[in-house]
Amino acid sequence: MSGIDATAATSARKFGVVGGLGPLASADVFFKLIKSTPATRDAEHFDAIFEQQPFRSADADSETLTQRKLYIFDLISSFEKRGVTTVVLPCFLSHTFIDELKANSPLQIVDMIDAVRSHVRRRFPAVRRVGVLASAHTRRRRLFEKYFAAPEFEVIHPRIGDGIDFVTEAVYGEDGVKSGNLRGRPAELLRAACEDLIEQGANVIVPGLTEIALVADELGALRVPLVDSNLAYAQYVVSGQYHTPETIFKVGVVGGVGPAATVDFIHKIVRATPARRDQDHLKLLVEQNPQIPDRTDNLIGDGPDPTISLYATCKKLETGGADLIAIPCNTAHAFVERIQPYLGVPIVNMLTVTVRYLRESFPALRSVGVLATCGTLASGVYEKALESHGLRQVVPAPALQARVMDAIYGKEGVKAGFTAGQCQQDLAAAIDGLIADGVEVIVLGCTELPLLIREPYVIGANGARVSVVDPTDVLAKQCVACATAPPR
Repeated sequence: MSGIDATAATSARKFGVVGGLGPLASADVFFKLIKSTPATRDAEHFDAIFEQQPFRSADADSETLTQRKLYIFDLISSFEKRGVTTVVLPCFLSHTFIDELKANSPLQIVDMIDAVRSHVRRRFPAVRRVGVLASAHTRRRRLFEKYFAAPEFEVIHPRIGDGIDFVTEAVYGEDGVKSGNLRGRPAELLRAACEDLIEQGANVIVPGLTEIALVADELGALRVPLVDSNLAYAQYVVSGQYHTPETIFKVGVVGGVGPAATVDFIHKIVRATPARRDQDHLKLLVEQNPQIPDRTDNLIGDGPDPTISLYATCKKLETGGADLIAIPCNTAHAFVERIQPYLGVPIVNMLTVTVRYLRESFPALRSVGVLATCGTLASGVYEKALESHGLRQVVPAPALQARVMDAIYGKEGVKAGFTAGQCQQDLAAAIDGLIADGVEVIVLGCTELPLLIREPYVIGANGARVSVVDPTDVLAKQCVACATAPPR
């Protein structure tokens, strides 16, 4: 990569360096990161944050490992809030759980062992036997064997000599490198470990502890190359020659409009997802906000305008990384056109996808019965959507529409938690009226109504059988289709 290209690459990124896991070594990586930047003046250097909250334990027991994981995750989360795009993690032990970190952060976490392997392949293409100076925990986890895999490579570790783990003692011992001792016994122990690797046939030696680079010069000349892992990592980070992380599609849901309908919608997403295990299901971000003002009260009365509340909820979903937004509330779609231009992610319009489904599923369809709130009907959103596809909206007569509203908002309505009794009787009366008017399909144009009608069809008092379409189900399937579609 040329200097101009590399500078352009770094200018679009902001690095966050996780310090504290080995303060001296982290600083060494940060220094080499700056040195590796192809800059001729200060202004050409990249933006970077180096944060260090010294992590006091070097143990790798279960409790300490959990503390380490959460410490790093919290730092990465703070980096995200400050605009960091790329995380530098100068700690080999922490790479034993790098996949866990990557799965829970949208940021690029640059893999240090990927960097070292790339360096070895490029600089020493004929090398097969790789000697590794690593901690006991890293060896037990066979971390380097995962990256330097057979048959391309063979990983060799130093043998224990006189009951001493040379590498662990050199770095973690009382007078080890982590204690600030960069000469004397630590260097002697590491040299002994290197000589043992050479005796076992290593063609190149790779440090698996970032502290080793601090004492490399003290080891003297070796018969095989000793890689500076810290420098290789820094150069790799600056180069940008690593894969962009795969992002997991996230569906944002404006919840609470109403609460039971939100739960029903999530259930339908789960049911529509082609999954064989938990991990195959979609990632959902639900902002359950029942305090959004009632949409119908605003549309047909003098109730407060819900526009800002809907927009604020959508913005929270956008900030949370949603790739699309679903609003399982028909009436709220009267406000979608107002807020969509100000959002950076699309709202899947439930009415649009429902009408498209009607046209595709019932090609000869002409008249569609719509059971919805008075607010939805007054806004004309369904009527407009239906007419755009050559369909005619049919709504209940005024007295029956009042019963629809009672089924939704009444004392024994579905919003009050009822799913049987008077609310079902009221809805059945409205359905009979629509069937008598000759509709061929009935749309449940309020997301609470599917809680009262579960079947895909209804039979009227006159014996006619009419199909029922649930927009919540159509929306759920559309969200699943978007989330599971192959990347373009």
